[in-house]
Amino acid sequence: MSAEQKSMSIIVTKGALDWAYPPFILATTAAAMGLPVTMFFTFYGLPLLLKDLKLQLTAAGNPAMKMPMMGAHMGLPNLLTVIPGVDAACTKMMKNLMSKKGVASIEELRELAVEAEVRLIACQMTMDLFEYTLDDMIDGPELGGAATYIECATQADINLFI
Repeated sequence: MSAEQKSMSIIVTKGALDWAYPPFILATTAAAMGLPVTMFFTFYGLPLLLKDLKLQLTAAGNPAMKMPMMGAHMGLPNLLTVIPGVDAACTKMMKNLMSKKGVASIEELRELAVEAEVRLIACQMTMDLFEYTLDDMIDGPELGGAATYIECATQADINLFI
């Protein structure tokens, strides 16, 4: 990386369906623009690197989540989120909407990130904590800890926490 070249790092801490999109969209877009990008997956963001994704969406505590329905944008009252099956229904509705609108899946965005040579770092402490191995993960991530990320972040022009 030359001294003039900009770079980006992203700490990925959330693994819900709606939280998975921002880091992958930003990382793949920056990589397409020629920026070296590092993504550091820690705590609940780490499962986004698993081979078998089972992403869910939850409307609990998210009053901004309003879905286009019946010609309007309707929210789901938080009280309804405690009913069994509501998260599954919200997930299905969101996935259907994304498919209908042509939004890439997280699996597709991950593939794009790997193809674009985005540096994917799986947090070693989180791997140990949740008893994952690299065999559980897609091909591409490297193991690293906080020091690995900090070394990268101190050199990056853009640092994001998502």
